[in-house]
Amino acid sequence: MLTPTAEIMAAAVAAGRGVGAFNVIQLEHAEGLTTGAELAHAPVILQISQNAVRYHGGALDPIGLATLAVARASSAQVAVHLDHADDVALVHRAVELGFGSVMFDASTLPYEQNVAATAEIAKHCHERGVFVEAELGEVGGKDGVHAPGARTVPAEAVAFVAATGVDALAVAVGSSHAMLTRDAVLDLELIAKLRAAVPVPLVLHGSSGVPDELLTAAVEAGMTKINIATHLNKAFTGAVREYLTENPKVVDTRKYLAPGRDAVATESARLLGVLRAS
Repeated sequence: MLTPTAEIMAAAVAAGRGVGAFNVIQLEHAEGLTTGAELAHAPVILQISQNAVRYHGGALDPIGLATLAVARASSAQVAVHLDHADDVALVHRAVELGFGSVMFDASTLPYEQNVAATAEIAKHCHERGVFVEAELGEVGGKDGVHAPGARTVPAEAVAFVAATGVDALAVAVGSSHAMLTRDAVLDLELIAKLRAAVPVPLVLHGSSGVPDELLTAAVEAGMTKINIATHLNKAFTGAVREYLTENPKVVDTRKYLAPGRDAVATESARLLGVLRAS
């Protein structure tokens, strides 16, 4: 069932558990992820990034409306979220379509400009009942940003949240986007300090590179929303590659996309269990 992001996040904070936020690129991702949530008996956040919108020709509506429809049809609690958007018009369109949350990413701007731009987005979204996430201290691995050695300063994080009014904050604590290996080292002490200081839920970006035991430890230290994309894409692609290797004459796309969808369902269900562990 389509569920407000704010509702899912509030329940997770109250229970001290993590929420899996997984990226949608094709319809098969959305279907696999909701199946995974149903298998795990856990809520899930389906994310569509600005890069994914570009992949679909620059229009949010086709993949956005399809993902919302999949969320509504699921028996699990499913939120739909716009991820890593710096295009104000795209944020506004996500709100119009009924997304439960947006992540406005002005982290590449100087601090004061980041604050001003994010505060304006937060005001627009809050007037329409939409949850807002922002980023402070760029998480490594995205095009044009610095290395994963970046760290968010707790005092800056507190000031940023107060100045912008955002509902969740993505922080830099050692993870990096697009990692193909799961050997990232998180600063658990910093996570605990941020959790103690910052009055809104914390978000871990670049979690594909974080091993299971550290994902659980990060949640225990104070992280709530855990973003995972590349790791699930690896599972999808691996299943498709295996099927096509074993069946080289197949041309029906349903034959090889179905194993990819199933792999995403299985792995997302497993990850949701890891994030709920205590």
